[in-house]
Amino acid sequence: MRPILLKGHERPLTQLRYNKEGDLLFSTARDKIVNVYYSHNGERLGTYEGHQGALWTVDVDPTSTILATGAADNTIKLWDVHTGRCLHTIDFKTSVKVVQFNEDGNTLLAITEHQMGHIGSIQIFPVTIDVNAVQVSEPILQIQAPENNKFTKAGWTYLNKYIITGHLDGSVSQYDAKSGELIKNVPVHEKDITDLQFSQDKTYFITSSKDKTARILDTKNLKIMKTFTSDTPLNTGAITPIKDFVILGGGQDAKDVTTTGSRQGKFEARFYHKIFEDEIGRLKGHFGPINFIAVHPKGTGFASGGEDGYVRVHHFEKPYFDFLYDAERMRPEPVR
Repeated sequence: MRPILLKGHERPLTQLRYNKEGDLLFSTARDKIVNVYYSHNGERLGTYEGHQGALWTVDVDPTSTILATGAADNTIKLWDVHTGRCLHTIDFKTSVKVVQFNEDGNTLLAITEHQMGHIGSIQIFPVTIDVNAVQVSEPILQIQAPENNKFTKAGWTYLNKYIITGHLDGSVSQYDAKSGELIKNVPVHEKDITDLQFSQDKTYFITSSKDKTARILDTKNLKIMKTFTSDTPLNTGAITPIKDFVILGGGQDAKDVTTTGSRQGKFEARFYHKIFEDEIGRLKGHFGPINFIAVHPKGTGFASGGEDGYVRVHHFEKPYFDFLYDAERMRPEPVR
C-alpha cells in the first residue's frame, strides 16, 4: 500500500474524520486550522480558520452540511462545509476536547475539560442542519463528570439511545441520552482511555489505552468481548468494515520521540483480527506516535495522523480483501 502523504499542518495531528459518504477527510491539529481533503487523491479543498487555540476535535453532520470543531480557545465553532464560513460560536469556561453529532445530525455532544477549578462535563446542544438557521448556544442537557475522574472520550450509540464515555481511570460509563442518568460504569483499562470508536451499526465499540491494550465492548451491557494486547502505549483504535480487523496506533510518549528512532519507538499502525485477537500485520511510516486512526466508512482504506504533523491516507489493495485468516497457521508454536 503506497500512502498519500498530506502535509497540511505544522503541529501534531489530533483528530481525523471522514464524512458519511467517505469522499471528504477532515483533519485537526494543534495549529488552529482545520483542513479538508478529497479522500481519494489527497487534494486539499480548503481550510476553516478562526480558532485562536489548538484544535482538539472535529465532526461533520450526516449530510455534510455543517462542520463542528472544538478547541483550546474554549469554543465550539459551527461551519458551512461548502463555503468555509463560520456560522456560530459557542463559548465555554474551559477547552473543548470532543464534539460529535448524533445519528440524525440534529444534536451535538461536547466534552469540556476539567481545569482551572471548573468541573468537566458533557453538554448536549440542538443543531439545525441549515446554514441560514440561527443556532442555539444553551445546552439542553448537561452531565457532570464524576469527581476526580474526568471524561476523556464520548460518543452516541445506535438510535441515539445511550451516551458512552471513557474516563481518566480507565473505566467506561453508559448514560441515558435523554435524561443524562448514569446507568452503569465498568472498569475496562488500568490507565486512561485515549480513544473510543464505534462499529458501523454502533452495537459495539473499541477503546484504546495507555496500558498497552485495546478492548471491544458491547454497547448495550458494556461487556468486554475482545482484548488486543500491544507492546506500546496506544493512542487510538478503529474497527474496519467488510473485513474482521481492527487497526491500532500509538508509540512511545511524544516527549521521548526526539531521542528515539522510528523502529524503537514502535510507531507502526497495527492490524489485529477482530475475532481471534491475533496481530496479523504492521504498517510503518510515521516518524512519531500515531495520534489518531480513522477508517473509511466503506472499508476501502484508512487515514492516520501522527505527532510528526503528517496525515497518511492508505487505500487498501486487492490482497487486503483477498486475505483469508488461518488462526492455526498464524499462531506461534507452543514452547515445549
